[in-house]
Amino acid sequence: MVILFDQFNLPDDIFKIIFATDQQEIVAKLLLKYIKDNGGEIGKTTMSMFATQLHEGKLVDSTVERKGPQVGKKEPTLSYNKRQFYDRILTPMKSMGLVDYDLYKKTYKISDKFNRLMIKIGLLWLREIR
Repeated sequence: MVILFDQFNLPDDIFKIIFATDQQEIVAKLLLKYIKDNGGEIGKTTMSMFATQLHEGKLVDSTVERKGPQVGKKEPTLSYNKRQFYDRILTPMKSMGLVDYDLYKKTYKISDKFNRLMIKIGLLWLREIR
């Protein structure tokens, strides 16, 4: 996956840098929150249930702030194609080191590999310019 960013207009939200669309950002944030809410690690079945709920539009979009007359109205739901979730959200998050998959335990967990890889890339650049 390629990450393009403008150093002079760098957003405060990592998801705005990594993902191309607002909907992808929202889905990635929901996934991260879902993993955190489940002890920081979820199994394949739980991930599949999350993707199915997302596909069927049963997940509530908690990123929308409720103000004024909207308070008390039905919570907004979010729908995202299951296959596209795996292709455009989960797989890139795994390949960039944001989410780690343990083949033996068959679980997904939040990872700090992304940070280590960014440091490694920075060191590669420093080596290149010297």
